[in-house]
Amino acid sequence: MADIHYMTQEGLDKLKKDLADALARRPVISAAIAEAREKGDLSENAEYDAARDAQALLEIKIAKLKDMVANAKVIDESQVNTDTVQMLTRVKFQNLANKMTMEYTIVGETEADFTHGKLAATTPIAKALMGHKVGETVEAKVPQGILKLKILAISL
Repeated sequence: MADIHYMTQEGLDKLKKDLADALARRPVISAAIAEAREKGDLSENAEYDAARDAQALLEIKIAKLKDMVANAKVIDESQVNTDTVQMLTRVKFQNLANKMTMEYTIVGETEADFTHGKLAATTPIAKALMGHKVGETVEAKVPQGILKLKILAISL
């Protein structure tokens, strides 16, 4: 069974664009392989090897993107509420050990961007926060140990 990939409509649109771009590169790589093949001895043809490697990587990327698009589940943003931490909610929390406050929007893995405040739902911190309410303290098991996090606010 394939994994479901939760995302926003914007995230799905980006994946579809990435897939279209990857598919458009197929003829370019095929042409590079044909050109390199015409140069003779393939056993010592670095251009041919590089083009074949690029083709293999592109096909892997296309297969992955097709799988993600096929198994995408777009989250209906109108159904998201702020009673508990869930996909697409913005959660402000405090690390009780160092008193550092952080704020992230919980998103699907394909849309995660830590530098822009988008935390993948598959991360240990997001998993610990999901389903909990403002005022609750949760424990997130991370590689460095266990973090105690207090949920300060949930918004959209």
